[in-house]
Amino acid sequence: MQIIENDKVKEKLYIKKLESGLTIMIIPKKNTKRKYVIFGTNYGSVDSKFIIPKEENVTEVPDGVAHFLEHKMFEQEDGTNSLDTLTSLGVSANAYTTTDHTAYLFEATDNFYEALDELMNYIQHPYFTDENVEKEKGIIGQEIMMYDDVPEWKVYLNLMKALYKDNPIKLDIAGKKETISQIDKDILYKCYNTFYHPSNMALVISGDFEPSELLKEIEKRLLPNENKAHVERIYPEEQAEIAQEYIEESIEISTSLFLIGIKDEPQENQEMIKRSIAVEIILRLLIGKSSALFKELYDRDFLQDVPDISYDFSKTYAFVSIGGQSRDSKRVLELLKRDIEKFEQEGINEEDFQRTRKAIYADYIKEYNGVDTIAKMFLRDFFQGINSFDYLEEYESVTKNYVEQVLRDVFRLDKIALSVVRSNLMK
Repeated sequence: MQIIENDKVKEKLYIKKLESGLTIMIIPKKNTKRKYVIFGTNYGSVDSKFIIPKEENVTEVPDGVAHFLEHKMFEQEDGTNSLDTLTSLGVSANAYTTTDHTAYLFEATDNFYEALDELMNYIQHPYFTDENVEKEKGIIGQEIMMYDDVPEWKVYLNLMKALYKDNPIKLDIAGKKETISQIDKDILYKCYNTFYHPSNMALVISGDFEPSELLKEIEKRLLPNENKAHVERIYPEEQAEIAQEYIEESIEISTSLFLIGIKDEPQENQEMIKRSIAVEIILRLLIGKSSALFKELYDRDFLQDVPDISYDFSKTYAFVSIGGQSRDSKRVLELLKRDIEKFEQEGINEEDFQRTRKAIYADYIKEYNGVDTIAKMFLRDFFQGINSFDYLEEYESVTKNYVEQVLRDVFRLDKIALSVVRSNLMK
Protein backbone atom coordinates (compact mmCIF):
# COMPACT_ATOMS: atom_id res chain seq x y z
CA MET A 1 0.00 0.00 0.00
CA GLN A 2 1.41 3.38 -1.02
CA ILE A 3 1.45 6.14 1.60
CA ILE A 4 1.27 9.79 0.51
CA GLU A 5 1.75 12.31 3.30
CA ASN A 6 1.04 16.02 3.22
CA ASP A 7 2.85 18.07 5.84
CA LYS A 8 0.67 21.12 5.36
CA VAL A 9 -2.46 19.42 6.71
CA LYS A 10 -0.68 16.62 8.60
CA GLU A 11 -2.74 14.02 6.74
CA LYS A 12 -1.83 10.71 5.14
CA LEU A 13 -3.42 8.99 2.16
CA TYR A 14 -3.10 5.22 2.01
CA ILE A 15 -3.78 4.09 -1.54
CA LYS A 16 -3.76 0.70 -3.21
CA LYS A 17 -4.79 -0.48 -6.63
CA LEU A 18 -5.96 -4.10 -6.50
CA GLU A 19 -5.43 -6.70 -9.21
CA SER A 20 -9.01 -6.17 -10.33
CA GLY A 21 -8.19 -2.51 -11.01
CA LEU A 22 -10.19 -1.16 -8.07
CA THR A 23 -8.47 1.76 -6.33
CA ILE A 24 -8.89 1.96 -2.55
CA MET A 25 -8.06 5.17 -0.70
CA ILE A 26 -8.01 5.44 3.09
CA ILE A 27 -7.53 8.76 4.89
CA PRO A 28 -7.30 8.09 8.65
CA LYS A 29 -8.74 10.70 11.04
CA LYS A 30 -7.80 9.99 14.63
CA ASN A 31 -10.09 10.73 17.56
CA THR A 32 -13.31 10.96 15.59
CA LYS A 33 -16.35 8.71 15.95
CA ARG A 34 -17.59 9.49 12.45
CA LYS A 35 -16.75 7.05 9.66
CA TYR A 36 -17.45 7.92 6.05
CA VAL A 37 -17.45 5.61 3.03
CA ILE A 38 -18.00 6.53 -0.60
CA PHE A 39 -17.89 3.99 -3.43
CA GLY A 40 -17.92 5.56 -6.88
CA THR A 41 -17.75 4.75 -10.54
CA ASN A 42 -16.26 6.96 -13.21
CA TYR A 43 -19.58 7.07 -15.04
CA GLY A 44 -21.92 10.01 -15.31
CA SER A 45 -24.71 11.53 -17.34
CA VAL A 46 -22.43 12.54 -20.25
CA ASP A 47 -21.40 8.92 -20.90
CA SER A 48 -24.10 7.77 -23.30
CA LYS A 49 -21.90 6.85 -26.27
CA PHE A 50 -18.99 4.44 -25.87
CA ILE A 51 -17.14 1.39 -27.12
CA ILE A 52 -17.20 -1.59 -24.77
CA PRO A 53 -13.80 -3.29 -24.25
CA LYS A 54 -13.18 -6.09 -26.78
CA GLU A 55 -15.98 -4.79 -29.02
CA GLU A 56 -15.65 -2.74 -32.19
CA ASN A 57 -19.09 -1.20 -32.62
CA VAL A 58 -20.19 1.96 -30.87
CA THR A 59 -22.86 1.54 -28.19
CA GLU A 60 -25.27 4.43 -27.69
CA VAL A 61 -27.85 4.46 -24.89
CA PRO A 62 -30.64 6.90 -24.00
CA ASP A 63 -29.90 9.97 -21.88
CA GLY A 64 -30.46 9.40 -18.17
CA VAL A 65 -29.17 5.81 -17.83
CA ALA A 66 -26.45 6.63 -15.26
CA HIS A 67 -29.02 8.27 -12.98
CA PHE A 68 -31.54 5.47 -13.60
CA LEU A 69 -28.91 2.90 -12.60
CA GLU A 70 -28.21 4.81 -9.39
CA HIS A 71 -31.88 4.54 -8.45
CA LYS A 72 -32.13 0.84 -9.26
CA MET A 73 -28.98 -0.33 -7.47
CA PHE A 74 -30.66 -0.39 -4.07
CA GLU A 75 -33.38 -2.90 -5.00
CA GLN A 76 -32.47 -6.49 -4.11
CA GLU A 77 -33.67 -9.87 -5.37
CA ASP A 78 -35.06 -10.84 -1.95
CA GLY A 79 -37.45 -7.87 -2.05
CA THR A 80 -35.47 -5.67 0.32
CA ASN A 81 -34.19 -2.16 -0.39
CA SER A 82 -30.58 -1.57 0.64
CA LEU A 83 -31.23 2.07 1.50
CA ASP A 84 -33.86 0.92 4.03
CA THR A 85 -31.47 -1.73 5.36
CA LEU A 86 -28.72 0.83 5.90
CA THR A 87 -31.11 3.22 7.60
CA SER A 88 -32.24 0.44 9.96
CA LEU A 89 -28.58 0.02 10.98
CA GLY A 90 -28.55 3.63 12.15
CA VAL A 91 -26.30 4.96 9.39
CA SER A 92 -26.96 7.88 7.07
CA ALA A 93 -26.85 6.58 3.49
CA ASN A 94 -27.32 8.22 0.11
CA ALA A 95 -26.26 8.20 -3.55
CA TYR A 96 -25.88 10.76 -6.30
CA THR A 97 -25.13 11.10 -10.00
CA THR A 98 -23.14 13.92 -11.57
CA THR A 99 -22.07 14.61 -15.14
CA ASP A 100 -18.95 12.47 -14.75
CA HIS A 101 -19.38 10.07 -11.82
CA THR A 102 -21.88 8.18 -9.71
CA ALA A 103 -21.37 7.57 -5.98
CA TYR A 104 -22.89 5.53 -3.15
CA LEU A 105 -22.10 6.49 0.41
CA PHE A 106 -22.86 6.21 4.08
CA GLU A 107 -21.77 7.82 7.33
CA ALA A 108 -21.72 5.81 10.54
CA THR A 109 -20.71 5.96 14.17
CA ASP A 110 -21.88 2.41 14.98
CA ASN A 111 -22.50 -0.76 12.96
CA PHE A 112 -19.82 0.24 10.47
CA TYR A 113 -18.91 -3.20 9.18
CA GLU A 114 -22.55 -4.32 8.97
CA ALA A 115 -23.21 -1.24 6.83
CA LEU A 116 -20.09 -1.93 4.75
CA ASP A 117 -21.41 -5.46 4.13
CA GLU A 118 -24.63 -4.04 2.74
CA LEU A 119 -22.90 -1.38 0.62
CA MET A 120 -20.48 -3.84 -0.95
CA ASN A 121 -23.26 -6.37 -1.49
CA TYR A 122 -25.76 -4.20 -3.34
CA ILE A 123 -23.14 -2.51 -5.54
CA GLN A 124 -21.78 -5.91 -6.63
CA HIS A 125 -25.18 -7.61 -7.06
CA PRO A 126 -27.53 -5.59 -9.29
CA TYR A 127 -31.05 -6.86 -9.76
CA PHE A 128 -33.08 -5.54 -12.69
CA THR A 129 -36.34 -6.97 -14.00
CA ASP A 130 -38.85 -5.79 -16.60
CA GLU A 131 -41.29 -5.04 -13.79
CA ASN A 132 -39.02 -3.06 -11.47
CA VAL A 133 -37.59 -1.07 -14.38
CA GLU A 134 -41.04 -0.06 -15.58
CA LYS A 135 -42.03 0.94 -12.05
CA GLU A 136 -38.91 3.12 -11.73
CA LYS A 137 -39.75 5.00 -14.93
CA GLY A 138 -42.79 6.46 -13.21
CA ILE A 139 -40.79 7.44 -10.13
CA ILE A 140 -38.01 9.11 -12.11
CA GLY A 141 -40.55 10.74 -14.41
CA GLN A 142 -42.08 12.41 -11.36
CA GLU A 143 -38.61 13.50 -10.23
CA ILE A 144 -37.93 15.06 -13.64
CA MET A 145 -41.23 16.95 -13.49
CA MET A 146 -40.44 18.12 -9.97
CA TYR A 147 -37.04 19.50 -11.00
CA ASP A 148 -38.69 21.27 -13.94
CA ASP A 149 -40.32 23.50 -11.32
CA VAL A 150 -37.08 24.22 -9.40
CA PRO A 151 -35.88 27.67 -10.56
CA GLU A 152 -32.25 27.06 -9.47
CA TRP A 153 -32.07 23.94 -11.65
CA LYS A 154 -33.83 25.62 -14.56
CA VAL A 155 -31.49 28.63 -14.56
CA TYR A 156 -28.47 26.27 -14.46
CA LEU A 157 -29.63 24.03 -17.32
CA ASN A 158 -30.46 27.07 -19.44
CA LEU A 159 -26.96 28.43 -18.82
CA MET A 160 -25.47 25.14 -20.02
CA LYS A 161 -27.59 25.40 -23.19
CA ALA A 162 -26.29 28.94 -23.68
CA LEU A 163 -22.64 27.98 -23.18
CA TYR A 164 -22.62 24.65 -25.02
CA LYS A 165 -23.94 23.68 -28.44
CA ASP A 166 -23.13 19.94 -28.47
CA ASN A 167 -21.49 18.96 -25.15
CA PRO A 168 -23.89 16.63 -23.25
CA ILE A 169 -23.35 18.68 -20.06
CA LYS A 170 -26.27 20.76 -21.34
CA LEU A 171 -28.62 17.78 -20.85
CA ASP A 172 -30.54 17.03 -17.68
CA ILE A 173 -28.67 14.44 -15.59
CA ALA A 174 -31.91 12.48 -15.13
CA GLY A 175 -32.71 12.59 -18.84
CA LYS A 176 -36.21 13.34 -20.15
CA LYS A 177 -39.41 11.37 -19.84
CA GLU A 178 -39.02 10.50 -23.54
CA THR A 179 -35.49 9.14 -23.10
CA ILE A 180 -36.06 7.15 -19.92
CA SER A 181 -39.06 5.48 -21.57
CA GLN A 182 -36.52 3.73 -23.85
CA ILE A 183 -34.55 2.22 -20.93
CA ASP A 184 -34.95 -1.50 -20.24
CA LYS A 185 -33.19 -4.06 -18.06
CA ASP A 186 -30.82 -5.09 -20.88
CA ILE A 187 -29.55 -1.51 -21.24
CA LEU A 188 -29.08 -1.27 -17.47
CA TYR A 189 -27.11 -4.53 -17.30
CA LYS A 190 -25.00 -3.50 -20.30
CA CYS A 191 -24.07 -0.17 -18.69
CA TYR A 192 -23.56 -1.77 -15.28
CA ASN A 193 -21.21 -4.43 -16.71
CA THR A 194 -19.32 -1.77 -18.67
CA PHE A 195 -18.93 0.99 -16.10
CA TYR A 196 -19.33 -0.73 -12.73
CA HIS A 197 -16.25 -2.84 -13.28
CA PRO A 198 -13.67 -2.42 -10.46
CA SER A 199 -11.11 -0.99 -12.91
CA ASN A 200 -13.47 1.95 -13.44
CA MET A 201 -14.26 2.45 -9.74
CA ALA A 202 -12.76 3.76 -6.50
CA LEU A 203 -13.58 3.29 -2.82
CA VAL A 204 -12.66 6.05 -0.37
CA ILE A 205 -12.95 5.76 3.41
CA SER A 206 -12.13 8.31 6.10
CA GLY A 207 -12.36 7.82 9.87
CA ASP A 208 -10.45 6.42 12.83
CA PHE A 209 -9.06 3.27 11.19
CA GLU A 210 -5.88 1.25 11.07
CA PRO A 211 -5.42 1.24 7.27
CA SER A 212 -3.94 -2.26 6.82
CA GLU A 213 -6.69 -3.88 8.91
CA LEU A 214 -9.40 -1.93 7.07
CA LEU A 215 -7.93 -2.96 3.72
CA LYS A 216 -8.17 -6.64 4.72
CA GLU A 217 -11.82 -6.18 5.68
CA ILE A 218 -12.59 -4.51 2.34
CA GLU A 219 -10.85 -7.24 0.35
CA LYS A 220 -12.93 -9.91 2.16
CA ARG A 221 -16.06 -8.28 0.77
CA LEU A 222 -14.95 -7.96 -2.86
CA LEU A 223 -15.91 -10.42 -5.55
CA PRO A 224 -13.01 -11.81 -7.62
CA ASN A 225 -12.69 -9.83 -10.82
CA GLU A 226 -10.04 -9.53 -13.51
CA ASN A 227 -8.73 -6.14 -14.57
CA LYS A 228 -9.85 -5.01 -18.01
CA ALA A 229 -9.28 -2.24 -20.52
CA HIS A 230 -10.80 1.16 -19.94
CA VAL A 231 -13.99 2.04 -21.76
CA GLU A 232 -13.54 4.28 -24.80
CA ARG A 233 -15.98 7.16 -24.38
CA ILE A 234 -17.16 9.16 -27.37
CA TYR A 235 -18.11 12.81 -26.97
CA PRO A 236 -19.22 15.26 -29.63
CA GLU A 237 -16.71 17.91 -30.66
CA GLU A 238 -17.62 21.19 -29.00
CA GLN A 239 -17.09 24.57 -30.61
CA ALA A 240 -14.98 27.14 -28.77
CA GLU A 241 -17.68 29.81 -29.03
CA ILE A 242 -20.72 29.96 -26.80
CA ALA A 243 -24.03 28.80 -28.26
CA GLN A 244 -25.92 31.99 -27.38
CA GLU A 245 -25.48 35.05 -25.18
CA TYR A 246 -28.83 35.15 -23.40
CA ILE A 247 -31.62 32.83 -22.30
CA GLU A 248 -34.65 33.96 -20.32
CA GLU A 249 -37.61 32.06 -18.92
CA SER A 250 -40.51 33.28 -16.82
CA ILE A 251 -42.10 31.27 -14.01
CA GLU A 252 -43.98 31.93 -10.79
CA ILE A 253 -41.25 32.86 -8.33
CA SER A 254 -41.02 35.82 -6.00
CA THR A 255 -37.59 37.08 -7.13
CA SER A 256 -35.79 36.66 -10.45
CA LEU A 257 -32.67 34.47 -10.55
CA PHE A 258 -29.65 34.82 -12.80
CA LEU A 259 -26.57 32.80 -13.64
CA ILE A 260 -23.66 34.27 -15.57
CA GLY A 261 -21.36 31.75 -17.22
CA ILE A 262 -17.94 32.07 -18.84
CA LYS A 263 -16.91 29.22 -21.12
CA ASP A 264 -13.36 27.92 -20.72
CA GLU A 265 -11.34 25.09 -22.22
CA PRO A 266 -10.35 22.04 -20.08
CA GLN A 267 -6.62 21.78 -19.35
CA GLU A 268 -4.17 19.05 -18.39
CA ASN A 269 -4.46 17.79 -14.79
CA GLN A 270 -1.85 19.90 -12.97
CA GLU A 271 -2.61 22.99 -15.04
CA MET A 272 -6.30 22.53 -14.21
CA ILE A 273 -5.52 22.65 -10.49
CA LYS A 274 -3.43 25.78 -10.83
CA ARG A 275 -5.98 27.41 -13.12
CA SER A 276 -8.86 26.69 -10.74
CA ILE A 277 -7.00 28.35 -7.85
CA ALA A 278 -6.34 31.41 -10.02
CA VAL A 279 -9.98 31.61 -11.14
CA GLU A 280 -11.17 31.44 -7.53
CA ILE A 281 -8.86 34.32 -6.62
CA ILE A 282 -10.18 36.37 -9.54
CA LEU A 283 -13.82 35.69 -8.68
CA ARG A 284 -13.36 36.76 -5.07
CA LEU A 285 -11.53 39.93 -6.12
CA LEU A 286 -14.12 40.71 -8.79
CA ILE A 287 -17.42 40.07 -7.04
CA GLY A 288 -16.74 38.41 -3.69
CA LYS A 289 -18.19 39.76 -0.44
CA SER A 290 -15.23 42.16 0.09
CA SER A 291 -15.15 43.47 -3.49
CA ALA A 292 -16.02 47.02 -4.55
CA LEU A 293 -18.36 45.62 -7.23
CA PHE A 294 -20.44 43.65 -4.74
CA LYS A 295 -20.75 46.70 -2.49
CA GLU A 296 -21.89 48.79 -5.46
CA LEU A 297 -24.42 46.18 -6.62
CA TYR A 298 -25.76 45.70 -3.11
CA ASP A 299 -26.02 49.43 -2.35
CA ARG A 300 -27.89 50.00 -5.62
CA ASP A 301 -30.22 47.07 -4.87
CA PHE A 302 -29.07 45.02 -7.87
CA LEU A 303 -27.99 42.15 -5.62
CA GLN A 304 -29.70 40.98 -2.44
CA ASP A 305 -26.81 38.85 -1.17
CA VAL A 306 -23.28 37.73 -1.98
CA PRO A 307 -23.47 35.82 -5.29
CA ASP A 308 -22.60 32.15 -5.56
CA ILE A 309 -19.34 31.81 -7.46
CA SER A 310 -17.67 28.66 -8.76
CA TYR A 311 -15.39 27.14 -11.36
CA ASP A 312 -16.53 23.73 -12.57
CA PHE A 313 -14.42 21.50 -14.76
CA SER A 314 -13.88 17.97 -15.99
CA LYS A 315 -11.96 16.39 -18.83
CA THR A 316 -14.55 17.61 -21.35
CA TYR A 317 -15.62 21.05 -20.11
CA ALA A 318 -14.74 24.00 -17.88
CA PHE A 319 -16.74 27.08 -17.00
CA VAL A 320 -17.05 29.91 -14.49
CA SER A 321 -20.45 30.65 -12.93
CA ILE A 322 -21.74 33.62 -10.94
CA GLY A 323 -25.31 33.55 -9.72
CA GLY A 324 -27.87 35.03 -7.39
CA GLN A 325 -31.07 37.03 -7.15
CA SER A 326 -31.47 40.36 -8.92
CA ARG A 327 -34.16 42.72 -10.15
CA ASP A 328 -31.88 43.66 -13.07
CA SER A 329 -29.47 40.88 -14.01
CA LYS A 330 -28.46 42.56 -17.26
CA ARG A 331 -27.17 45.49 -15.24
CA VAL A 332 -25.22 43.08 -13.01
CA LEU A 333 -23.61 41.60 -16.12
CA GLU A 334 -22.87 45.04 -17.54
CA LEU A 335 -21.06 46.15 -14.38
CA LEU A 336 -19.23 42.82 -14.13
CA LYS A 337 -17.90 43.26 -17.67
CA ARG A 338 -16.83 46.80 -16.78
CA ASP A 339 -14.77 45.54 -13.84
CA ILE A 340 -13.27 42.65 -15.82
CA GLU A 341 -11.97 45.18 -18.33
CA LYS A 342 -10.75 47.40 -15.50
CA PHE A 343 -8.83 44.53 -13.88
CA GLU A 344 -7.28 43.60 -17.23
CA GLN A 345 -6.17 47.18 -17.89
CA GLU A 346 -4.96 48.12 -14.41
CA GLY A 347 -3.80 44.74 -13.13
CA ILE A 348 -4.52 43.18 -9.74
CA ASN A 349 -3.50 44.94 -6.55
CA GLU A 350 -0.65 43.03 -4.87
CA GLU A 351 -2.04 43.42 -1.35
CA ASP A 352 -5.52 42.30 -2.41
CA PHE A 353 -4.00 39.34 -4.24
CA GLN A 354 -1.99 38.16 -1.23
CA ARG A 355 -4.91 38.54 1.17
CA THR A 356 -7.30 36.64 -1.09
CA ARG A 357 -4.81 33.88 -1.84
CA LYS A 358 -4.26 33.32 1.89
CA ALA A 359 -8.02 33.19 2.52
CA ILE A 360 -8.45 30.54 -0.19
CA TYR A 361 -5.58 28.49 1.23
CA ALA A 362 -7.25 28.63 4.66
CA ASP A 363 -10.46 27.33 3.08
CA TYR A 364 -8.54 24.42 1.52
CA ILE A 365 -7.14 23.53 4.93
CA LYS A 366 -10.66 23.57 6.45
CA GLU A 367 -11.82 20.96 3.92
CA TYR A 368 -9.73 18.42 5.83
CA ASN A 369 -11.72 18.91 9.04
CA GLY A 370 -14.58 16.57 8.13
CA VAL A 371 -14.48 12.92 7.06
CA ASP A 372 -17.30 13.55 4.60
CA THR A 373 -15.65 16.47 2.80
CA ILE A 374 -12.34 14.59 2.66
CA ALA A 375 -13.83 11.43 1.14
CA LYS A 376 -15.98 13.22 -1.43
CA MET A 377 -13.08 15.45 -2.42
CA PHE A 378 -10.63 12.57 -2.96
CA LEU A 379 -13.16 10.58 -4.99
CA ARG A 380 -14.11 13.52 -7.23
CA ASP A 381 -10.49 14.51 -7.81
CA PHE A 382 -9.37 10.93 -8.43
CA PHE A 383 -11.77 10.61 -11.35
CA GLN A 384 -10.31 13.85 -12.71
CA GLY A 385 -6.83 12.35 -12.54
CA ILE A 386 -5.91 14.58 -9.61
CA ASN A 387 -4.54 13.93 -6.13
CA SER A 388 -6.41 16.28 -3.76
CA PHE A 389 -3.18 17.09 -1.91
CA ASP A 390 -1.92 18.73 -5.11
CA TYR A 391 -4.13 21.78 -4.52
CA LEU A 392 -2.10 22.54 -1.41
CA GLU A 393 1.16 22.04 -3.28
CA GLU A 394 0.22 24.05 -6.37
CA TYR A 395 -0.95 26.96 -4.20
CA GLU A 396 2.61 28.27 -3.88
CA SER A 397 3.08 28.40 -7.66
CA VAL A 398 0.06 30.66 -8.25
CA THR A 399 1.66 34.09 -8.62
CA LYS A 400 0.02 37.44 -9.32
CA ASN A 401 1.42 37.40 -12.86
CA TYR A 402 -0.07 33.95 -13.45
CA VAL A 403 -3.47 35.07 -12.12
CA GLU A 404 -3.44 38.11 -14.41
CA GLN A 405 -2.69 35.82 -17.36
CA VAL A 406 -5.60 33.55 -16.41
CA LEU A 407 -7.80 36.65 -16.17
CA ARG A 408 -6.98 37.46 -19.81
CA ASP A 409 -7.32 33.85 -20.98
CA VAL A 410 -10.54 32.89 -19.19
CA PHE A 411 -12.56 36.03 -18.48
CA ARG A 412 -13.17 36.89 -22.12
CA LEU A 413 -16.22 39.01 -22.83
CA ASP A 414 -17.05 37.02 -25.98
CA LYS A 415 -17.31 33.80 -23.89
CA ILE A 416 -19.93 35.14 -21.45
CA ALA A 417 -23.57 34.01 -21.40
CA LEU A 418 -26.45 35.04 -19.14
CA SER A 419 -29.33 32.81 -18.02
CA VAL A 420 -32.31 34.40 -16.28
CA VAL A 421 -35.38 32.87 -14.69
CA ARG A 422 -37.64 35.84 -14.30
CA SER A 423 -40.54 36.24 -11.93
CA ASN A 424 -43.75 36.60 -13.86
CA LEU A 425 -45.28 38.09 -10.72
CA MET A 426 -43.19 41.25 -11.08
CA LYS A 427 -44.58 44.15 -13.04
